[in-house]
Amino acid sequence: MLSDKDLAAGVVRDAVVRMGLSSKADAKPDHLIRIIVIKAEPHAKRGGRRGKTAGPGNQGTIVIATNLLLVPAEIIALIYSYRWAIEIFFRFFKQILGCRHMLSQKPEGILIQVYCAIIACMLINLWTGKKPNKRMVEMLAFYFLGIASEQEVLNHLNRPDNTGIKLRAKEELWKKLGV
Repeated sequence: MLSDKDLAAGVVRDAVVRMGLSSKADAKPDHLIRIIVIKAEPHAKRGGRRGKTAGPGNQGTIVIATNLLLVPAEIIALIYSYRWAIEIFFRFFKQILGCRHMLSQKPEGILIQVYCAIIACMLINLWTGKKPNKRMVEMLAFYFLGIASEQEVLNHLNRPDNTGIKLRAKEELWKKLGV
């Protein structure tokens, strides 16, 4: 039975099942699996290789399989709705700030590395007034290593930003392709 909060979060179905083939005892998982179906905005999947699709898009629902049996379905739906924010943070953390590998395996060491990366990002934003990107981080690293001069850093920071032009050209291309 779905609660009002579950329904408000877009949960359509919440069931606990045991998956696997019934004829083979070793093919079954040894634990229960929770299946949660959530309403989603329908979309067609883009991409794939030449002449082929990237697979079926969602038809208005997303199916989530989890082992979190005690967590309310509304919370799982909320976690799923924030998945891209989490992915974007870790992409930024790894690619832009250069934190591809953890320097420590202890929670305290990981916490220090994350704090240092976020503080560095905030300082770059305060110093430059711009959103940090990979090249900006590299240029500042070269400056602090003594490889780049102050003038080279200023020249790099004062270059015109063509992001809007590139985005408009990309959207025009998509329109021409009929996507």
